[in-house]
Amino acid sequence: MELDRIDRHILNLLQQDNRISNQDLAERVGLSPPACLRRVRKLRNDGIIMADVSLVDPRMMGRYLNIIVEVEMSRDQSDVYDAFIKKMDLAAEVTQCYQVTGEVDFLLMVMVPDMEAYEVFIRRDLSSDANLRKFRTLISMRRQKFKTSIEL
Repeated sequence: MELDRIDRHILNLLQQDNRISNQDLAERVGLSPPACLRRVRKLRNDGIIMADVSLVDPRMMGRYLNIIVEVEMSRDQSDVYDAFIKKMDLAAEVTQCYQVTGEVDFLLMVMVPDMEAYEVFIRRDLSSDANLRKFRTLISMRRQKFKTSIEL
C-alpha cells in the first residue's frame, strides 16, 4: 500500500501516543477531524495499524530478567519448526520468537522474574523437546534501547 505524507505523519504520531484525540491528531496533521478519522480507520482496516496496545514496564510486573535464547533444532524440516513455533506461542515467558538464518534456527526473547522461573521454562519447553539440538542463553545485563515505533 502506498502511504502519502499525511498517512506517514499520522502513523508517526500514533506510534508515539495512540491515545491522542482525533481532534488533536487532525490539527497536528492539518486535516479536518472527519477526514483524519477516515484515514485512521483505513489504516486499521488495511492492517497497517496492527493493534492499539499499552506498553507495560516489565520490572513493575516483576519480570526482572530479560533473556535472549538461541535455539538450534536437530532437523531442518518445516513440521519441526511449526511444532516449535506453536510451543513458543503457548509459553507465556516468551515475548518474541524469531525464525532466523545462520548458525541457529530461532531467537527467543524471554522475560521471567528470576532464574528459578527460567529453569522451569527450560525444563518444560526446551529440554523436553526431542527436536531441539541445543540452545544458548544470553542474559541481558541492561536494556540500552527499546522502542516499538518505526520511523516513517
